[in-house]
Amino acid sequence: MKASDKGVPAHLPAVGAVEAIVQARHGDPFAVLGPHACGAGQWSIRAFLPEASAVDLQLEDGTMTPMERLHLAGFFICLVESSARPTYHFRSHMHGEVFVQEDPYRFASVLDDEGLRAVRGQGRRPLEEVLGARFLTHQGVTGALFAVWAANARRVSVVGDFNAWDGRRHPMRLRHEAGVWEIFIPGVTRGVPYKFELLDAHGALLPLKADPLAFAAERPPASASLLLGPPEPQWSDGEWLAQQAGAGDLRKAPMSIYECHLGSWARVVEEGNRFLTYRELAAQLVPYVQELGFTHIELLPITEFPFDGSWGYQPVSLFAPTSRFGTPDDFASFVDAAHAAGLGVILDWVPAHFPNDPHGLGLFDGTHLYEHADPRQGFHQDWGTSIYNFGREEVTTFLVANARFWLERFHLDGLRVDAVASMLYLDYSRAPGAWIPNRFGGNQNLEAISFLRHMNEAAYGARPGVVTIAEESTAWPGVSQPTYTGGLGFGFKWNMGWMHDTLAYFSRDPLYRSHHHHDLTFGLLYAFSENFILPLSHDEVVHGKGSLLGKMPGDPWQRFASLRAYFGFMWGHPGKKLLFMGGEFAQEREWNHDVSLDWHLLDSALHAGMHRLVGDLNGAYRAFPALHQRDCEASGFLWLVGDDSANSVFAFARFGDGDARPVIVVCNFTPVPHADYCIGVPRAGVWREIINTDGAAYGGSNMGNFGDVWARAVASHGFAQSLSLTLPPLATLILVCEAA
Repeated sequence: MKASDKGVPAHLPAVGAVEAIVQARHGDPFAVLGPHACGAGQWSIRAFLPEASAVDLQLEDGTMTPMERLHLAGFFICLVESSARPTYHFRSHMHGEVFVQEDPYRFASVLDDEGLRAVRGQGRRPLEEVLGARFLTHQGVTGALFAVWAANARRVSVVGDFNAWDGRRHPMRLRHEAGVWEIFIPGVTRGVPYKFELLDAHGALLPLKADPLAFAAERPPASASLLLGPPEPQWSDGEWLAQQAGAGDLRKAPMSIYECHLGSWARVVEEGNRFLTYRELAAQLVPYVQELGFTHIELLPITEFPFDGSWGYQPVSLFAPTSRFGTPDDFASFVDAAHAAGLGVILDWVPAHFPNDPHGLGLFDGTHLYEHADPRQGFHQDWGTSIYNFGREEVTTFLVANARFWLERFHLDGLRVDAVASMLYLDYSRAPGAWIPNRFGGNQNLEAISFLRHMNEAAYGARPGVVTIAEESTAWPGVSQPTYTGGLGFGFKWNMGWMHDTLAYFSRDPLYRSHHHHDLTFGLLYAFSENFILPLSHDEVVHGKGSLLGKMPGDPWQRFASLRAYFGFMWGHPGKKLLFMGGEFAQEREWNHDVSLDWHLLDSALHAGMHRLVGDLNGAYRAFPALHQRDCEASGFLWLVGDDSANSVFAFARFGDGDARPVIVVCNFTPVPHADYCIGVPRAGVWREIINTDGAAYGGSNMGNFGDVWARAVASHGFAQSLSLTLPPLATLILVCEAA
């Protein structure tokens, strides 16, 4: 078509519009393609079908009309008579075959005003039911709706196997109210890969982008999204959900968390060192953790990520479980199996930053849509990643919706939020002058604070019984306090200070521990300022830090004894527990994400003994309320011996609610045993030794008190009665009061 637009018949589109469609630079394809009324009872129907040699239009009543080729690239047009908007399909002749095709441009918009408002967090529609891709029946036809937020793009197309990855074929409709682009494509196949092709505001072609709300993705290094729709797993965990909903205050419940990296817990070496699948992990990991007595499994991030070496901490598809281990349904089956075994599942969640992979969120529509434009706010120097713009409501809506998504759609029991400190402080890890103060001149990130409060309120509103946990390494006040009191609203906070101080202490030769006694007592000065979890996490066994066992000094026997004593101290100490995989059997080497844990070590008596000890510690922690009910209350703890630095001996009492029997924890952190060590106790009667980390079953020397110890009427440490104990070398004892 080369005629001037002036005087063109009403049923013909303008020359410039046709050229723009053919060149894939038209920002409003529905204004050109599809059916257009052009007179009383007349409709001009236009289609762009590259590679078609001829096209027939077939109306609903069977009437067939040949379409005129208006442009050599494949732009076709015909004029039909119809009193109403016509229903039709195309019969395209391509490569000697005839293909019957629906016309996406004959369909009305799917998204309504309520859906568009959801992009800004308004209304009740979940974001995953608005953006992303989902199957539906529209105007009597089954297909998929694709929708994406790209407020500053000139043109957006969906591309995939269904259109030969040709951005000219399915340009989308822009809903100006929210900057959302949408298109309904009939007949697309479940599981097909797709991406979005965008032109920026200046018409430049951007790298193909994965769908930010994709529910599944290709196995990396491939990076396309997969068309599956929002997950709708088949669940059998109703009893678990009801139990969790009625569990009450989680601060009073036992919480012992097994932190796990699914890609290296175990590998199938015989099959090329492949990963276990979610279903294999359900069959192997879940019963293993259950038998050890943990209450929760915490997964390092499994939201889709491109690089194995990031361990999941640089996600590109926050709504998609990584395809490394299977499908979304497979992941749901893992969660279901954990619940059937009485285990909660916590996801390590990363809202602080995202990677700069070209198919990800960075410069998504050619502008800093998700991230801050100023690198002093939007670029994380330590990790080379982009920082979300928490001041933009579409961004915080996206993140809050994602938090709810995992709790509601996948029945997860909690979120551990990564790198909270980096979110709270504008000057986090930045030199003077390399950051921008807030509107009051301070270093607090006010928008991030508001987001975290909103996220926590949404998470706790998603489902009764869930928990949020902050990895926050500073003294920011009120991290685990309710938002209505001015706190951030997390349920718990990792106690990074405790972890640092105790590891520093146990890494020292016992000869010098007496000079660092305060490393173990200092933590009690702030132990109840937050609801704390004591973490011995993955971060402590990588980057040259060695394994937990590798940090312990001395000969092999002393190293194992010190680690056993450390675990005894940890499980007796106020605070919930977290242990990274491998620690439970004293992995010798530093963690390597590319290979399995060293399971052969369990054939060794010392490693098997450590494994048995962790199981027994979990059993005692859960069985005796004094060890968990007041983990977060000062009334649950009392020093008995906190000043015997010369002998590196510590002793404290733990108390539960009501008539819960008190427990005492006694630690000797030197290789020198002590006989007749006197410790005052809060009750008379018999005290039973329930844990002795020096027991023969654990690989120790089997020195101890061998069962019951009667309190003597000898005053000590402020009490009228006391125990005379044998303290084994490098050991922790835990005793419970049986009767007065």
